[in-house]
Amino acid sequence: MRQAALLLITMLTACLTTVEAAEVVWFDGLHPITYRMPKKVEPVVKTALEMWKGDMQQVTGMTPVAASEATVQVVQNKRLRADGFHIYIKGEKIIVEGSNGRGMAYGLLELSRMAGVSPWVWWGDIVPERKATLTINEDFVTEQCPSVAYRGIFLNDEDWSLRPWSSAFEHGPKELDEVKGQIGSKTYRKIFELLLRLRGNAIWPAMHEGTVAFFHTPGAKAMADSCGIVIGTSHCEPLLRNNVGEWDVEKRGRFNYKTNRDQVQQYWTERLQEVRKSKENMFTIGMRGIHDGSMEGYKTAQEKFEGLQLVIDDQQELIRKHIGAPEKQMQVFVPYKEVLELYQMGLRVPDYVTLMWCDDNYGYMTRLSDAKEQQRQGGAGVYYHLSYWGRPHDYLWLTTTQPGLIYNEMREAYDHNARKLWIANVHDPKVAAYDLELFLDMAWNIDCVSGETLNNHLQSWLCRQFGQEAGTRLFPVMHEFYRLCGERRPEFMGWTQVELDKQKYPRGLSPVTEVPLTAIEAANRISAFEHLKADIIAARPYVRPELADAFFAAIEYPVFATAAMNTKILADSAESHQAYQEIQALTRRHNEMNGGKWRYLMDAAPRKLPVFDDVHATLLTPPSDLGQKLFDSIQNHKPVPVILAEASDGVKTIQMLGHSMNAVALPKDGILVYHLDIEADGDYTISTMLIPTQPNDDGDLRFSVTIDSGDPVVYSLKEPFRSERWKQNVLSGQAVRETKAHLQKGRHIITIHALDNHVVLDQLSVLNNS
Repeated sequence: MRQAALLLITMLTACLTTVEAAEVVWFDGLHPITYRMPKKVEPVVKTALEMWKGDMQQVTGMTPVAASEATVQVVQNKRLRADGFHIYIKGEKIIVEGSNGRGMAYGLLELSRMAGVSPWVWWGDIVPERKATLTINEDFVTEQCPSVAYRGIFLNDEDWSLRPWSSAFEHGPKELDEVKGQIGSKTYRKIFELLLRLRGNAIWPAMHEGTVAFFHTPGAKAMADSCGIVIGTSHCEPLLRNNVGEWDVEKRGRFNYKTNRDQVQQYWTERLQEVRKSKENMFTIGMRGIHDGSMEGYKTAQEKFEGLQLVIDDQQELIRKHIGAPEKQMQVFVPYKEVLELYQMGLRVPDYVTLMWCDDNYGYMTRLSDAKEQQRQGGAGVYYHLSYWGRPHDYLWLTTTQPGLIYNEMREAYDHNARKLWIANVHDPKVAAYDLELFLDMAWNIDCVSGETLNNHLQSWLCRQFGQEAGTRLFPVMHEFYRLCGERRPEFMGWTQVELDKQKYPRGLSPVTEVPLTAIEAANRISAFEHLKADIIAARPYVRPELADAFFAAIEYPVFATAAMNTKILADSAESHQAYQEIQALTRRHNEMNGGKWRYLMDAAPRKLPVFDDVHATLLTPPSDLGQKLFDSIQNHKPVPVILAEASDGVKTIQMLGHSMNAVALPKDGILVYHLDIEADGDYTISTMLIPTQPNDDGDLRFSVTIDSGDPVVYSLKEPFRSERWKQNVLSGQAVRETKAHLQKGRHIITIHALDNHVVLDQLSVLNNS
C-alpha cells in the first residue's frame, strides 16, 4: 500500500523526495483518523475537509474526527506560492501547509490521493479500495505549486450530454422534456469538486442556447465560491455575460455596439455591479456576435477593427467605474477566429490583459506569444479543444485526442510563457477523463511528464484507476486505441463534412458514400480493433468487481463503440447493421450504469450527423483511379526501409503522437538524417508525413528535404484556416509532402531540416514507383 501511494505521488505530483525510513501510522485500523484545522478558514477549505472526510470514510470505514492533538494538522503558510501546499512529517503528525484556501484544500485532497482515492471517485465511479492501515514514511515531504495560475474547463456543446444528464440528475426521475435546459447548482457542485481534486480553479460555464445562464442558476455562484472556483466566460461572452441566455432583443434591441452602444454598456454594467463584491473575477473583454459570430453591424475589416478597439477602451472605463483599477483585475482577451486577424492589424490591448491563444479547434495551436508579447504584464493563456462542434466535422461523442498532441502543444505554449490561464473545452468531463487529467496535470506541474515519459503517465493512470495488474494489461490496449484514433477519430470515419453547401447537401451535411481505403486496409483496421476488444475481455478478471461500471465507462465503451463504428462503416451491410445495433446497446448500458446515475449522459449520435446513422460506405477499389492508386501502392510498391542515423540537438521524441506514436519534434534548424539502401535503379517517391501543426507565431512553417548532396527542396505546412487541405490534414492527423527522385542502386542519405519552429515529423516513407 505504501508503494502504491508513492506511485501515485510520483505520477501526478511534483518535487517528491523519499528515503527508506520508519513509518508514521495515520490510520491504525482501530480508531478514526484525527485532524485539527485553524479556527478561521476560507469556504473552500471547509468544502475540501468534507470531501476528505468522506474519502477517508470510504477507505477506512471510519469518519475522521476533530481533535486538539491530531494526526493530521492543517495550517496556513503564506510564504508558499499562491495555491501551493507543503506536506511533511513532524514527530508523529502529518502537517499540511497551504499558501491560501485553495492551497490548504489541495493539500488535504493530496492526502486522499495518498490513501488511494482517485480524483474520479464520483465522476468515474472509482470506488476506493478499503485499507486496514495507512502509513507514511517519517521522512516524507512534498512541496507543490502550480505552473499555471488559473487552470480549468469550458463546458461547451453540452446539448447532447451534460445538459440532459444534469436535468435528470437535478430533478430525479421525471420526463426529460419537463426539465430540459437545466444545469443546476447540484451539477455545478460535482463539477467544482472534480476541479478541486484535479487542482483546477477556473471554469467557463455552459452557455449554449437552451441552457439556463450560469448567473440565472440559483445557488451556482455561491457553490463556485465555496469551492474556490473562479468564474470566467468564453471568447464571445464579454464581462461575465452569457449573451445567448441573457441578451433580450425585444427589450434591449440589437446586440450592436455601433447602433445600440448605450444598451450594451448598460447590460455589461448590470453584471459588473452584481459581481463587484466577489473576491475573484475573470473578465473576458472584447466583443463578438451573440453566439460565436462576428461583431454585428460592422462590415469591413477596418470597421471591425475600429469598433473592437472602441469596445475594449470603453470596457476599461466600465471596469474602473464599477469594480476598481482595471490593471488590478484578471482580464482576458481571446483572439479567436476573425478576432485574431483584427488583433494582428494592430489592436491595442492593455498590457495588463492576458492574451489567450487558441488552437484550430482540432488541437493544433495557431498562435503563441512572440518575444515582445512574452514580456506583457498580463502574460498569456491557452484555450484548447478536447471536443468541438464545427467544420470540417464535429467530435462530440468520445474524447480521443492523442496524449502526445496535448503534451506537445501545451509544452510549446508554456515555453512561450502562456502561464496565466489554461482552459480545456469539454462537452462532458466524464468522457474526457484521461485527456483532461493530463491537461490539468501539466497546468499544475509542467514537468510532471515529458515527451519520453507519456507512456508511463498513461500506464500509471490506468494502474491507479483499475489496479496494478489490470492497468499494466490495459496500457498496450489504450496505446493502440490512441494510435488508431490518431489515424481517424471515430466521428470522422464516414469521411464526411458538415456545414457545406445546403443546395448540394441536405442540411449542409455530406452523406457517407465512399471511403479511400482498400479492402485490405479496411480489414486490417477492423481486425486491429477486434484484437483490442479481446485484450479488454482478458483484462476484466483483474478488475475489482466494484469497479465494473468504471471499467465499462472508461475502457469498454470507448473502445468497443469505436470498434463498432469502424465495422459499421467499413464492413458489408449485414455486419455493418449489427455493429450499429451494438453501438445502441452499448450506449443504453452506459446510461443505465450505477442504478441510472448516468442516464442521458452518453449520446451516440450528437447532432444526428450522417456518420452516426445505420450506414456503411463503399470501399475504393479498382477501377476507381484513387482506389487503383491505393491498391497498387499496397500490392505492388514495396516501401524501402529507412534508418534514422543522426539527430541534431534539441530534437525530441513525443510518445503517443501521430500515426507512428513516436513523432519527432524539431526545433528551428533541427536536423534528422536518414539512411536507405536502394536495391535497384528507379523512380522513387519520398513522402514526409508530419503532424499538421500551425506556425506558432505570425510567420511560416517550413522544412526542407535534401537527397544526398543535392539541392534542398523547401516545403511549407502553413495552411489557410478552413482551406480544403487544412480540413483533410486535421481529419487524418497528418500533413503529407511528396518528393520525386530518380535513385540509383546503393546507399543514399535523406536530410530533413526544420526551417521554422513547431515542425513535427511523424513518418518517412520511400516507395519505388517503377
